[in-house]
Amino acid sequence: MEIFGIGASELIFILIIALIVLGPKDMQKAGRTIGRWLNQLVHSDSWKVFQRTSTELRNLPRNLMRDANAEMAEMDREVRNAIDPRTNPTTRSAATQKPKIEPPAVKPTETDSDKND
Repeated sequence: MEIFGIGASELIFILIIALIVLGPKDMQKAGRTIGRWLNQLVHSDSWKVFQRTSTELRNLPRNLMRDANAEMAEMDREVRNAIDPRTNPTTRSAATQKPKIEPPAVKPTETDSDKND
């Protein structure tokens, strides 16, 4: 857990130094003052804007990648349609569909009995 980039071990070290410098009575007053200040900071509108901006900055690479992938997919579809419009089922019309090929009619073959007649 980090608060303002300060880890748990650094926080304990700061508290020990403050206890030595301020003493037990002044430490209580300083703790209350710092607690009130942090409470006001966390509940302020500027802190909410800071948190929202921080979240957006953390998500920015992911959002950019998603947008780039969507654009690449769209360009891929356009290129494929330009090369062969029949590959896209939404642009098919009766004129562009392949005609149905029927097998040739089979003629009856002459048999040996037909040749003898």
